Amino acid sequence: MSRLPATTARLRVLHQSFSERLLEGEVSAGGFHWTFSWRFANGELQVEPSLGRALIQDALLRFLLRADYQLEPGGDYAFTVRARF
Repeated sequence: MSRLPATTARLRVLHQSFSERLLEGEVSAGGFHWTFSWRFANGELQVEPSLGRALIQDALLRFLLRADYQLEPGGDYAFTVRARF
């Protein structure tokens, strides 16, 4: 049986504000680098630049929803994306 494709994404939290209900950071995977802004009150996720955004956006949102209370500014995290970049 063949293995599913997978890429490890690395995430760094740069800013967190509970009063603004905002989490900002950087994520990289497979040679791509993005910045993100997540307004967790309404689940709005913005990822820039647009190059490769479709590759990471859904997996990033799933990770943020799963780990949101564990994330801290300055923290480095990793998660697996079920795609090869």
